Amino acid sequence: MAIHSQFRLLGQRRFLPFYLTQFSGAFNDNLYKNALLLLIAYQTTGLFGLSVNTVINLAAFLFILPFFLFSGIAGQMADRYEKAAIIRKVKLAEIGIMAIAALALWSGWYEGLLVLLFLMGTQSTFFGPVKYAILPQVLGDDELVGGNGLVSMGTFVAILLGTIAAGLLMGLEAAAKLTAVSVLVMSVLGYLAARQVPETGTDIAGQAVRFRPVLETWRLMGIAAERKPVLWAILAISWFWFLGAAYLTQFPSFAHGNLQGDETVVTLLLSMFIVGISIGSMMCERLTRHRITLAPVPWGALGLTLLGVDLFFAVPASPEPSTWWTLVTDPVYIRVLLDLVGIGVCGGLFIVPLYAFIQYETPQNKRARIIAALNVINALFMVVSALAGILVLGVLDVGIPGFFLLLSLANGLVLIAVWRLGRRTQQESVDK
Repeated sequence: MAIHSQFRLLGQRRFLPFYLTQFSGAFNDNLYKNALLLLIAYQTTGLFGLSVNTVINLAAFLFILPFFLFSGIAGQMADRYEKAAIIRKVKLAEIGIMAIAALALWSGWYEGLLVLLFLMGTQSTFFGPVKYAILPQVLGDDELVGGNGLVSMGTFVAILLGTIAAGLLMGLEAAAKLTAVSVLVMSVLGYLAARQVPETGTDIAGQAVRFRPVLETWRLMGIAAERKPVLWAILAISWFWFLGAAYLTQFPSFAHGNLQGDETVVTLLLSMFIVGISIGSMMCERLTRHRITLAPVPWGALGLTLLGVDLFFAVPASPEPSTWWTLVTDPVYIRVLLDLVGIGVCGGLFIVPLYAFIQYETPQNKRARIIAALNVINALFMVVSALAGILVLGVLDVGIPGFFLLLSLANGLVLIAVWRLGRRTQQESVDK
């Protein structure tokens, strides 16, 4: 069989419309969420009688809450019904949500925007299981790692661009109105792309869909635990989201307090981290030679630990006021940037083979529910990551570089676990 680059998938209808759909969704989520947070921070004194900081944390909670409530139902539906049809209905719902959001932004109805943030989280909850469960149905086994690499790269680049776009829009005079138009236009473009996604066929004609929030989400855990290697892979991915959320959350304070940087430094740190993840994701196909293997995962975990430790020592003890240009020209700061790019690269090497492994090792009739379970555990780990940051930085009064060091050392335990997982799955492959 001839081996081709993963990028050829971007020229094929079985992949490109889906790729554009998920890219536009990730972009719009982050554009809307970050624009709303900036509007609340700079144009209000609080909502519902609450302070600005409390409202911002409430907004983050409202976006993630649907993953705990509705993931069980979303997984059942993705296994029961034709996946392309679900994608189109979810994107159509996004147009409705964004149309109301546009009116709320235009009129300055911020309380309504918070409710809509919950609905956007719900829409993302129902898209999540389909997003990864559809790939094994439209890609061959030798394309699965490359396809996941493209999806991972696209998701993180969309997050970056959505975040930057929100910041740029907030600097304009008619920020809220321009944001209203932007989110509505992006939702329409996403739906147009979704209409081109080819049908995949219904998976389980008899699969029941039980509308029992929380209970069905809890039952996902039992399904995910049916095969221990798959469960360990799920926990490993969730650990990366714990780690990634910790880095991304601390970048603004890290840039301001430890690098004495302005707002351009925050954007640069975020960009370098995501560029690294994109590079690592793209490297996976070549490193795995188009095979479903966890071989790159332990090396990615090792890099996350070593580069995280080096980042601790790379932070200048007495930083001078800096801009993005300082960071790319001063050797002291260049080391910080290289560490962040390296951490991102290792993150890509870490998660992409794990996603492909989960998709390959799970039966088709349960795949979407297992992906839904992964989404729930990811959300839980990100919540715990925020709590860990509060504990270490606030209660224990450890500095941000020290927090990054603790995360890197904790990752050493994950390294041991994934090394054993890789050896076990390799032995099982030989036995087969």
